[in-house]
Amino acid sequence: MVTIKDVAKHAGVSVATVSRVLNETGYVHEDTRRMVEKAIQELNYTPNEVARSLYKRKSRLIGLLLPDITNPYFPQLARGVEDRMQESGFRLIFGNSDESEQKERDYIQTFVQNNVVGIISSTNFPSMDFYRRLKIPVVFLDRISSDRPAVYADGREGGRIAAQQIIDRGSRRVAVLQGPAHIRPAQDRFQGAVEVLQDHGVSHEVISTDSFALHEAEQKAKKLFETVPDVDGVIASNDMAAIAVLHEALRLGKKVPEDVQIIGFDDIPLSGLLFPPLSTIRQPAYDMGYKAAELMIQLIEEQTVELRNIQMPVEFIERGSTRAKPEKPY
Repeated sequence: MVTIKDVAKHAGVSVATVSRVLNETGYVHEDTRRMVEKAIQELNYTPNEVARSLYKRKSRLIGLLLPDITNPYFPQLARGVEDRMQESGFRLIFGNSDESEQKERDYIQTFVQNNVVGIISSTNFPSMDFYRRLKIPVVFLDRISSDRPAVYADGREGGRIAAQQIIDRGSRRVAVLQGPAHIRPAQDRFQGAVEVLQDHGVSHEVISTDSFALHEAEQKAKKLFETVPDVDGVIASNDMAAIAVLHEALRLGKKVPEDVQIIGFDDIPLSGLLFPPLSTIRQPAYDMGYKAAELMIQLIEEQTVELRNIQMPVEFIERGSTRAKPEKPY
């Protein structure tokens, strides 16, 4: 591993001179600066960002915390965050909490120890006291907080759209997979769906879940068909749950969408590659991540923040797991 001493020796200068070039402090003759920069390039030297931030008392590091990197939805959020941060010269330290409150606390502590200047969190415990005690900006992503800035999709409207679409396409015995009770966006989409089903007098069964993880989705899919064997429409809490339901329906010999229609939530890239491809409610994951990063940069740079809570629109993506709408008579 190349060190600052190696760079100094290669350039024929002192370590202090290399440090001044790296940290942009003090006077360095232009010819000497070029020699140091050439040595850095030839040796492929990468400065220690944490050490530099401690020396300069200014960091370019941001902590990004996600709940489950095995769910393809969250890397889409992360890519939006990364692209916007990179445009402004920031770098990410990443953590995966596995939906564990303790791991979430541990990662936040790690971020603080590494001198991050802000944390973007998309995890399951936004009301945790740990966040309130932080002295740096926090932005919640795909989560809602009462006292911190947040970027999230309109979950309630998404639930309403899903229910209306499944009713319009003929389902009359509907099962709704309810996401974890402590995650507000999950409850918003659930409540939106139930409101529309009740308004239309459509019979529905609720299957509660404690996690968005695939292994639980598989268990709940089996329970769904055992509890409601004559179900003809399923509104899933996310695309991973919808995929588990689709798999179980096909295993039981049911035809999708003829026997049972399925609507997911998220529109992960895999959704369009299934057979049949999954109809779903699209959340603009990349754009949400990008906006969250933009909001964080404004907070770090103490700019005027016009919107501290940004709600993004959702839309129905029609694919093969739902039937075509019947044509209205003239």
